[in-house]
Amino acid sequence: MLLADVAAVSGAVAATRSRTAKVALIASCLRAADAPEREIAAAYLSGELRQRRTGIGWSALRDLGTDSGGPSWRLIDVDAAFSRIAAQTGAGSQNRRRAELVVLFESASTEAERRFLAALVAGELRQGALDGVMVDAIAKAAEVPLADVRRAFMLQGSLWAVAAIALTDGLDGLRAITFEVNRPVQPMLARSASSIVDALAQISPAALEWKIDGIRVQMHRDGSATRVFTRTLDDITDRVPELVAVMDALPANSVVLDGEAVALDASDRPRPFQETAARTSSRVDVEALRSSTPLSVFVFDALYVDGVSLLDRPATERQAIVDRLVPQRQRTPRIVTDDPGVAGEFFAAAIAHGHEGVIVKSLIAPYEAGRRGDGWIKVKPRHTLDLVVLAAEWGHGRRQGWLSNLHLGARDNAGGFVMLGKTFKGMTDEMLGWQTEQFLRLETHRDSSTVYLRPEVVVEIAFDGVQSSPRYPGRVALRFARVLRYRPDKRAADADDIDAVRAI
Repeated sequence: MLLADVAAVSGAVAATRSRTAKVALIASCLRAADAPEREIAAAYLSGELRQRRTGIGWSALRDLGTDSGGPSWRLIDVDAAFSRIAAQTGAGSQNRRRAELVVLFESASTEAERRFLAALVAGELRQGALDGVMVDAIAKAAEVPLADVRRAFMLQGSLWAVAAIALTDGLDGLRAITFEVNRPVQPMLARSASSIVDALAQISPAALEWKIDGIRVQMHRDGSATRVFTRTLDDITDRVPELVAVMDALPANSVVLDGEAVALDASDRPRPFQETAARTSSRVDVEALRSSTPLSVFVFDALYVDGVSLLDRPATERQAIVDRLVPQRQRTPRIVTDDPGVAGEFFAAAIAHGHEGVIVKSLIAPYEAGRRGDGWIKVKPRHTLDLVVLAAEWGHGRRQGWLSNLHLGARDNAGGFVMLGKTFKGMTDEMLGWQTEQFLRLETHRDSSTVYLRPEVVVEIAFDGVQSSPRYPGRVALRFARVLRYRPDKRAADADDIDAVRAI
């Protein structure tokens, strides 16, 4: 299959808002791919490279290539080129990556192919082929039940690999996929409720756990080998030796645990979220960082132990495994109650200790990997949403020279974003300086007062409510929105969607 074929399908997918049409276009392309190309085609149509991280920055994509008029690249050759680029390390690696990139772009046959390649590298291929669309397309292309594709994705963690298995081995191949230690699964997610009373009205009796203000981690141990993954399934094992030590000390041969890593201060309160995020993202001077910013872990679930998958087991059974294996100081504070008064006191204690709130959990729910199901409900002391910054306006007065007023967007159901309003509240001078520098790097164009951005930065916004508004495309707007913090641990695809806003 040629790169030009996939680029053309991507363009057609982006041009239609019909989910049915998107699914049909992608399914047709996947069916047409030869066996070695299926995973590559599925990855590219998902807007991602199989290599995930290539070490290529946005600046490296400028001024690359002109129409060569030659034959289009084959998918398998493009993938091989990106593998060579990702493998470059050490002195001179940036120049070697650039040289490979120049060859790739300058020999691309059309401008459409170069735009497609640039969007893949930059992670900004916005065509509406989100996970749900891709799951539907894989099921249609392989003519297999949708439920089997969803479960395979949950266990495999990679839609691209699931596409290749479904198209090559069919239903038998999908059903042969099982839980595998050191292959992370998609994390289970929580819905939101406005209060403890509201949450207990939906789940009661329930387990309540502190919502730790840290980084989600999935920790795998197989014999003497431990690996740690983030919520985006990136391997951060070499950056978190404290977590490796915790796993190595457990009385089990093989185990997978879900939890939160957090940097605590001397009084055991969470340090600013940015410090935890910076600590888990840095590969440099890990031992020095371990001394200055040590990490603690709070475990709240078990997914696997000694050859047995726990995903379909009830929460109480999984919790019993956690209680048996993990020392209390490394377990998330937890109670079981149906009393709103007791639950309220527990919620207040979580807030008093500096954490985000609580998660209210069903005692019987399975672990619904990759889903925001009915089993978990998060309660915070205020309404918050994770939104994407679409643009920013230049400030006035004391904020002259800084990008200040943020245009906020929620995900829509077609791969784009719906603007919900603006805010300039809650920003410190330090934040204003940081965002001005970052946003100018993400600029796509501007007018006299506004800089428009590639939609990549996720910001956590607090607000007092949602109101109807004819001013914005989604017909709703946030009341008294204010910035809490930026979320470098989240991608734009992890931001809240317009349906979550309307539900509030």
